[in-house]
Amino acid sequence: MPFIGNQPALSYTSFAKQDFTTSATTSYTLDNPVANANELALFINFVRQEPTTAYTASGTTLTLTSATSASDDMYCVFLGKAVQTVNPPNGSVGNSQTAPTIITGQTAETSIATDDTILIHDTSAGALKKMTQANFVSGVGGTNTPAFAATQANTGFTAGGDSKIAYATEIFDTDNCYDNSTNYRFTPTVAGKYFVYANIAFNADTAYARHQIKIYKNGSHIARSQLRLTSNTFQNADTNSVINYAVDMNGTSDYLEIYGFLDQNGQTENASGYGVFGAYRIIT
Repeated sequence: MPFIGNQPALSYTSFAKQDFTTSATTSYTLDNPVANANELALFINFVRQEPTTAYTASGTTLTLTSATSASDDMYCVFLGKAVQTVNPPNGSVGNSQTAPTIITGQTAETSIATDDTILIHDTSAGALKKMTQANFVSGVGGTNTPAFAATQANTGFTAGGDSKIAYATEIFDTDNCYDNSTNYRFTPTVAGKYFVYANIAFNADTAYARHQIKIYKNGSHIARSQLRLTSNTFQNADTNSVINYAVDMNGTSDYLEIYGFLDQNGQTENASGYGVFGAYRIIT
């Protein structure tokens, strides 16, 4: 008679085996439940025993007709369990049994929680292992944000005084911590050490002796870079002052600004690439 219905799922079936530690008893516990004695093949001293005559079985209870001794070798093979399992045996699946799309092409995560796990390869153990996102991040570092960069607009100078530079065009601003329209200051919202960089392209009206670029923190000068010129060659020519600095920020009220100083009247050059102010949090 032809089979009508779904094809039985018997792929990757495997008979399970159980070895027993024997003693002078007739009662043993099975690793897997069975309906009756016919669902397992029992061997004592390598001789197969007759079901229902030499033993009975129900659930996880195996009962022998005659007690064994501690020197006996006894094991069973589960016959009924094999037709109920469709999972491959442990260690039986290799590269040739998996499709290349097993991970590729699946739904990509757009965010990750600290207790989510990440799959990594442990070279010392030669095995794949999982690690929580929190431990993974602490092991490889953190993020160097907040961070920003902005280019300068034209700023005029009165001889001998500090002038705030209006870096008005943002290149990027990861956390919206830079004010590019009113105060032209960076107020990071995460505490830490920050690397600060800036440059100014000066253009004096007449020959001049020196110009400076300064970093201000909370309204006070904390660092400066100076260029001193003695030749009239630099009159009405663009010259650059550059500064780099590292500073601690409290992540709430601390802010940074850039000021320029010129010996005489003049202005900054605001052509593309002539001035930039930026900062980012240092990963420690």
